[in-house]
Amino acid sequence: MKLTVSLGFWQDRPAEEALRTAQAADELGYPEVWVGEMATYDAFALATAIGLTTSRIALTIGPLAVAVRDPMMIAMGAASVADLTGRPVRVALGTSSPLVVERWHGRPHAGSTKALAEAVDALRPLLDGAKSDHLRSQGYRLRLPAPHSGLTVAAFGPAAVRIASRADRMVLNLITPASAARLITDLRARTSTTRVAAWVTAAADPDQAAIEQFRRAIVGYLAAPGYGEMFAEAGFPDVVDYARTHPHPRDLLTAIPDKLLESVALLGDSIESRLAEYAAAGVDEVAIVPVSTEKDPGGARTLRALAALNAESV
Repeated sequence: MKLTVSLGFWQDRPAEEALRTAQAADELGYPEVWVGEMATYDAFALATAIGLTTSRIALTIGPLAVAVRDPMMIAMGAASVADLTGRPVRVALGTSSPLVVERWHGRPHAGSTKALAEAVDALRPLLDGAKSDHLRSQGYRLRLPAPHSGLTVAAFGPAAVRIASRADRMVLNLITPASAARLITDLRARTSTTRVAAWVTAAADPDQAAIEQFRRAIVGYLAAPGYGEMFAEAGFPDVVDYARTHPHPRDLLTAIPDKLLESVALLGDSIESRLAEYAAAGVDEVAIVPVSTEKDPGGARTLRALAALNAESV
């Protein structure tokens, strides 16, 4: 199985550790780093910094919220990073959440699935340097060299899986192997060529700080449609029911058992067996999201521990 790296942007950790994670991934021979976007760095700016401070690693930028960034902005950003860094640049797209789209950006989240489908259609010619005739980017052509970026679509529900079947790669985030297997079965009913990646949180030697860091990151997903049902199916219906009563986050944190975390992560001695479960589900690539703590800044120790498993991808 191919192993790549995704930046974690962990709460309560210095923002600049994202760059440290990418540099460690490059030094350890990982072939690709995923540069997402949360509350700190602009994704294109961070990707450029990574490209200028590493030696070889390829860049995937996103998933970018299609209700926030239009196809022309995304194509220009990808071409800018590729031109400034000389690195292969891929683009990942997603619908993001109502919190990010509506509250942070003041844009409507309704219609994001349609925007996702339109973005895939519009970006194909743009990223290849053609003049666009799509309504969302009409008449624009890149002035920089075309990056010829591959497209990845973040999916969780059936509609996004249908759209991902037209992309080069589908990515699944925070998912159990069983749920991944169902989504991949749906994808394979449509296409045999779209590769599948899964973002999976990892800690090679998890101490309590690492466990608590991940526990805080997972709180917002427990009551979410789809995710709640996934965790209930994994054996934690009581936790999901409690989360849907909207308790104080502090109280919900204490109700999350370690076993729930293990259902969607690579932790300690179970890493190799868990990777085998994802492979059996049909996942082609696991993007490691290393937990960052005081003991393991930027997750570099975790990446080093998993690098030995990455021989087939370099």
